[in-house]
Amino acid sequence: MDLNSASTIVLRVLTQATSQDTSVLKPAEEQLKQWETQPGFYSVLLNIFTNHALDVNVRWLAVLYFKNGIDRYWRRVAPHALSEEEKSTLRAGLITNFNEPVNQIATQISVLIAKVARVDCPRQWPELIPTLLESVKVQDDLRQHRALLTFYHVTKTLASKRLAADRKLFYDLASGIYSFACSLWNHHTDTFLQQVSTGNEAAAINSLERTLLSLKVLRKLTVHGFVEPHRSVEVMGFLHAVFERLKQFLECSRNVGGQNVCRDRLEKTIILFTKVLLDFLDQHPFSFTSLIQRSLEFAVSYVFTEAGEGVVFERFIVQCMNLIKMIVKNYAYKPSKNIEDSSPETLEAHKIKTAFFTYPTLMEICRRLVTHYFLLTEEELTMWEEDPEGFTVEETGGDSWKYSLRPCTEVLFIDIFHEYNQTLTPVLLEMVHSLQGTTNMEDTSAILIKDAVYNAVGLAAYELFDSVDFDQWFKNQLLAELQVSHSRYKPIRRRVIWLIGQWISVKFKSDLRPMLYEAIRNLLQDQDLVVSIYEYTLNLFLRGKWLIQSMLSYLESMFTLLFQLLQEVTECDTKMHVLHVLSCVIERVNMQIRPYVGCLVQYLPLLWKQSEEHNMLRCAILTTLIHLVQGLGADSKNLYPFLLPVIQLSTDVSQPPHVYLLEDGLELWLVTLENSPCLTPELLRIFQNMSALLELSSENLKNCFKIINGYIFLSSSEFLQMYATDLCRSFCELLKDITIEGQVQVLKVVVENVLKVNPVLGPQMFQPLLPSVFRGIIDGERYPMVMSTYLGVMGRVLLQNTSFFSLLLSQMACELGQELDQLLGNMIEMWVDRMDNITQPERRKLSALALLSLLPSVNSVIQDKFCGIISISVEGLHDVMTEDPETGTYKDCMLMSHFEEPKVTEDEEPPTEQDKRKKMLALKDPVHTVSLQQFIYEKLKAQQELLGEQGFHALMETVDTEIVAQLQEFLQGF
Repeated sequence: MDLNSASTIVLRVLTQATSQDTSVLKPAEEQLKQWETQPGFYSVLLNIFTNHALDVNVRWLAVLYFKNGIDRYWRRVAPHALSEEEKSTLRAGLITNFNEPVNQIATQISVLIAKVARVDCPRQWPELIPTLLESVKVQDDLRQHRALLTFYHVTKTLASKRLAADRKLFYDLASGIYSFACSLWNHHTDTFLQQVSTGNEAAAINSLERTLLSLKVLRKLTVHGFVEPHRSVEVMGFLHAVFERLKQFLECSRNVGGQNVCRDRLEKTIILFTKVLLDFLDQHPFSFTSLIQRSLEFAVSYVFTEAGEGVVFERFIVQCMNLIKMIVKNYAYKPSKNIEDSSPETLEAHKIKTAFFTYPTLMEICRRLVTHYFLLTEEELTMWEEDPEGFTVEETGGDSWKYSLRPCTEVLFIDIFHEYNQTLTPVLLEMVHSLQGTTNMEDTSAILIKDAVYNAVGLAAYELFDSVDFDQWFKNQLLAELQVSHSRYKPIRRRVIWLIGQWISVKFKSDLRPMLYEAIRNLLQDQDLVVSIYEYTLNLFLRGKWLIQSMLSYLESMFTLLFQLLQEVTECDTKMHVLHVLSCVIERVNMQIRPYVGCLVQYLPLLWKQSEEHNMLRCAILTTLIHLVQGLGADSKNLYPFLLPVIQLSTDVSQPPHVYLLEDGLELWLVTLENSPCLTPELLRIFQNMSALLELSSENLKNCFKIINGYIFLSSSEFLQMYATDLCRSFCELLKDITIEGQVQVLKVVVENVLKVNPVLGPQMFQPLLPSVFRGIIDGERYPMVMSTYLGVMGRVLLQNTSFFSLLLSQMACELGQELDQLLGNMIEMWVDRMDNITQPERRKLSALALLSLLPSVNSVIQDKFCGIISISVEGLHDVMTEDPETGTYKDCMLMSHFEEPKVTEDEEPPTEQDKRKKMLALKDPVHTVSLQQFIYEKLKAQQELLGEQGFHALMETVDTEIVAQLQEFLQGF
């Protein structure tokens, strides 16, 4: 591409590509895409985005195309890779000038230089780092800043490389430039502090930006540039200097004030200082040992003493707490139970920790966490009063919640309490005892303190197991506090419910549960309180093991109140949570929910329609429907007008919502089939979705196979007549490209269901699958699990459809060019040889019955394999025969004579309609209706009659005498 002539053309097309008119934009994008692989294209782009006289949007687009081209075509092994000559020219051009006036474009240029450096530096681009080091020294503010920005992005990119050779190169780079980077950072930091002290705000902001960038460079060099950083005087000197600089910057933030434009950048720099310490601790815990004492003193001083008042801000407190938490929890600092197994470094770190966390220090941290940081703020109380539902959603997991101070303080409290529970338990219990009895309703401070202390007791529930008699506390104090109706006491009632929710799975006697159910019911009836405490009330349903008998008397009112709550709340997250609890209740009481679900059944279609834009809420509805169908059992058929369209939409891969709904939709489809009393035309019709689902070959395949099974059990004839052809085609495609486990699942659908349920039509409908099964047996399939499945398939065909087996044998003999008898002999021989691959007793008995079904026979091949057939049969007898201790006779333990409704205990789920269908099917299955003992006797007797006494005796002579003896023992009495 000629640069002079091409520049004008490319510039015109780039200009068109910035157009808002799609008729202009689309052709331009297509043209640029074609040029991506043209030699010289990126040189033209370089000329365009470095020409400051051109339109900013055009230059921005040019730099983006250049950056994307690096990803695709810079590496030598890439298709259409750039030539070495062009890359050399581009590298030189990129670092000629650091004078880009537009910040966004400057950042993109820095990033693309770093991308090139990742591939080429230092081997093909040795001049990059020296050029950057020289450029950051220049006096021109713009050039200095852009060079520093590039220096940071290059350092960040090189630090992220993980191959050993790349790590070695970065170690060499870090050791070579670390001293310069420290000097650069100190220079810009001192300049900033001096300019702030003189009130030169504009200059200070520029210097602060350079301080921030140079600190970012040092962070990457310090954390990733040294194998043993504690051996470097410069590194440890820098880290110790971080504490002094932090104090200076915190004091500076006090002086700058809240309205100064510099404050935002200042706080960002302070946070970056803390990140240096946190990253270094994470990557080099033992190198951090000499910093433990100073880090703890610094963090505790600013967060838990008056030293931080008027200085600290929320994010800084979070970072300091994270620093304390990481030191407390760090496994590198925890000695082994056997001290001799611990390293000297671990023991040294543990010694420093122990010396710092004295009783007074721990007590002060605990008290400050609880009585200062746990307190609800005025802002939180106002929000709770004005928007209780929104407050609860925010407090229990909103996006801003996970980055806020409250969860951080709670996690720190849990970690410290776990580590030093023997010291802190008496401190917390003393705080609890001081709060016993009623609280003055006019004393808001006392109410908030009680809320905070109860919060601490809930968070430490597992640690306090042996120290708190929660049952007595519940009866004597907490239950009474739940009944206080004063409006100012709402925070305590809310906290008590949460507290019980924390303890119920830890320590709570079952005979107290009726009192708790009554309290919950009363709370759910309190319209002034229910929405604001719904989260904690609902959690009680989700924790601990509920006693069905004691809960049943409250079930109707509880369910009605929960349903009312579902209607009243407006937040999507709240509705999801209430649905989750309703599902939990339905699942726990199962069929006993039936009298109370009418209102919910009527409301769910409306909620489904209203939630069209909220797929996660629809997922919650699907989960509720799953439990509802399981609870209703066969009566769930009455839900089909709503249920089946929901399943249809959720499992239709051509509909966009399937991305969110498919997994739950398949689960609902499956339980609907399992509980269906009969096959309806509508239920049969939604199977049209299955072909596309099988083509996905996703993690949902297992549920798809279960659904197919469900249809086969429900009504195999109707189902197979409509879908067998499509299903067989899908299976054949699946078997070409599927895991071993997947192959087994596909064939199990045939083995355990189609051939079992419909042994006459089944083999014909799935005939295309059977030749590969036969070949797998003959070839000695190497995977035992697959071979076991193959033998199960062939066993069903041989035992239950002999005529089809003969046709299949003839077909395979023709295809393989073998004699019929020879092929049969090979199959029997492989069957006998690989019998050990079959582990399930049912399949082992099936194999024995199938091979015995070849008798009686005068066929020389079958007689030649007679020994193997008898061996398998005796193995089968060992598997299924049990001895009656009273009579000393044997009986087949797999025989079933009639269907009995199983007795279900409280902890067991009642049988589904499909479970009943499986039982009825088993009553027709030869494995469960034919006595193997009787079958062997009859087949041997028939063989004896066919061959005569002498011929049969000669045939039995081919069987091992030990096997004959075992056979005779099993056949005693015949």
